[in-house]
Amino acid sequence: MLRAGSGDPSDPVEVLLDDLMDTPVEERVSIRPDLAAIAVLTARSIEAEPGLTKVLRRGAPVVSIATHTADPVAYVGKVIAACALPSEQSVVRDRKFRPVHDQALIMARNGTAKGDKPDSGNDVVADALHARSTIIGIAPDPRRQLPRDLMRSAEFHLTLPEMDQSALTLVIEAVTGKRAERSLDAAAIRLLDIADLVLALRPDRSPEECLSRLEELIERKSEFHSTGPALEELDGYGEAKDWGLELAADFADYKAGRISWDEVDNRGLLLSGPPGVGKTSYARALAKSARVPLVATSVADWNSASHLGGTLQAIKDAFARARRLSPSILFIDELDGISDRARLSGDYVEYWSQIVNLFLELLQGIDDRPGVVVIGATNHPEMIDPAVKRAGRLDREIAIDKPDVKTLARIFRHHLGEQLPDADLMPAALAARGATGADVEAYVRRARGAARRSRRPLKLDDLLAEVRAKREPPSREIRRLLAVHEAGHAVAATVLGCMEVVGVSIGDRSGLTEIAQVNGNTSLQHCHNIMIMLLAGRAAEELLLGSPSAGAGGMPGSDLARATELAKDIELRFGLGELGPVFLPDGLHDPLTLVPGLLGAVKKRLDGALADARDLLEEKRAALDAVALALDRSGYLSAAEIAELVDVANDAAEPSQPCRGVLAMGRDAPPDTAQDG
Repeated sequence: MLRAGSGDPSDPVEVLLDDLMDTPVEERVSIRPDLAAIAVLTARSIEAEPGLTKVLRRGAPVVSIATHTADPVAYVGKVIAACALPSEQSVVRDRKFRPVHDQALIMARNGTAKGDKPDSGNDVVADALHARSTIIGIAPDPRRQLPRDLMRSAEFHLTLPEMDQSALTLVIEAVTGKRAERSLDAAAIRLLDIADLVLALRPDRSPEECLSRLEELIERKSEFHSTGPALEELDGYGEAKDWGLELAADFADYKAGRISWDEVDNRGLLLSGPPGVGKTSYARALAKSARVPLVATSVADWNSASHLGGTLQAIKDAFARARRLSPSILFIDELDGISDRARLSGDYVEYWSQIVNLFLELLQGIDDRPGVVVIGATNHPEMIDPAVKRAGRLDREIAIDKPDVKTLARIFRHHLGEQLPDADLMPAALAARGATGADVEAYVRRARGAARRSRRPLKLDDLLAEVRAKREPPSREIRRLLAVHEAGHAVAATVLGCMEVVGVSIGDRSGLTEIAQVNGNTSLQHCHNIMIMLLAGRAAEELLLGSPSAGAGGMPGSDLARATELAKDIELRFGLGELGPVFLPDGLHDPLTLVPGLLGAVKKRLDGALADARDLLEEKRAALDAVALALDRSGYLSAAEIAELVDVANDAAEPSQPCRGVLAMGRDAPPDTAQDG
């Protein structure tokens, strides 16, 4: 089907090669790899339609060609014009078409221009149809980017096939003049982009050298998209990591033509979380895993323009660049910076409204940017305009929390690399509890610097010194107190069976018992069990140390504060207390003093829960001792370790107060999942 070059400078194939290779005809000895690949794949797409080769030469067909990505579009158009159409037929592009006899219309749209839409160019198609001209439409996603009338009248819908071994062999032969004697792995070929061929295939290399170079490029391919680790290598991202790995798999199938853009589920994400949890690092790692370019921008970048027009253009440019590099990821940081329209007031309402409206328009145009996934990041998701999170925009919101101690230990290991290979990093993770991944990176960097300046290898003590920022670790007495307190929570939660314990830890300044979920209906017994668990830390101190400390109270969110709030909810919101079926809405400044009898009722419930906590821990004294001792030694115990200690110490006793359901706490969601000691 493809015509060979004749050596005549006026021959269209020769002219095309000269334009693409920037090489005089007399010096050219081979075909440029990417052009050869496009020619081979285009020929295959045409030959897959019986009779189309003949129709292109003698008839006036209407054909659409899907390329999936933007880069091949222009080359496919040139190959079609030079090699597939009659040599005597003139070829015109898009709006330059005039209804003249024996003209072919080629509409090559890569999806980045404003007019690359179904409602643009239909008048030109009508003229070409009336003139009985051949019409060829080429686009990554023809249904969304070519004129609607072209798609409706098309007799042939072609898809540029993906590269396979036989096509690669033809390309290598076209470049080197020799046939390759071996093959590449099929999985490796699926990762191959046409642009890679230009980097690996040269006429002065043998086919074997070309294949070896391709293998090297494929092996290190993701390095050219993003620096740093891939998403698979990172810890602490939870649900966001699952979302990203699903997207990476879909991107691979989309680039290979196995699925359409409509079948890609994860196309927009709002990523939230406190500073330092790694939102930007997440975007880089995802781009590397997905092997797609990352277009990173921020609202601050947009607002650096000196006038509104410049800001609006910066927003358009970011989306246009992502479309041009499609398939790609567009990452927008500081998204809360463009404001919620409901919060706007004063002189800047019109200014910010235009910015928000343009952003929403570009987000909504998901069909106009196939292959582009948009990820927005913010520290303040509550300040995001609700319209940004509607379906078809950033319709998935995932919060990245600060990592727990086990995750912190893995993050330390990641940043340490091959240093301290045999060290137990749990002490550093416990000391760093509450830190972010960015904090861990800084700790490791500063510890390495301290060791380097001392002209010695890095030691774990260097790391601990940086984490503790020169503060002293807790005394043996304080560490014992923390271990006893958290052991009380852990044993009570495990024995009662209403709460699923994730783990318990003690750090330099405090302890933490993590509860994954709270099961059960909001019955009075269930609420009472929750109060037992909350006050079990105080009860454990009384039992093992002789007297309680102030650690159970002292501030909002403490054990005592949360138990008191639950007792108040029983009386004022759940209708389960001594005051009977009553509900008092929020707004009372101090209901304990304003509602007659409330203080006494709450005090009675707290006293009862504390007494039951003492009785439970007295009965399970052996388990309490075992958990406190193990926690004091290791600093961290998992749920399985706690359960094993309780079973061994108490002869695998069954929970004394089994219960199930959901604790509402007067809200629509369960209470916080972390219990501070």
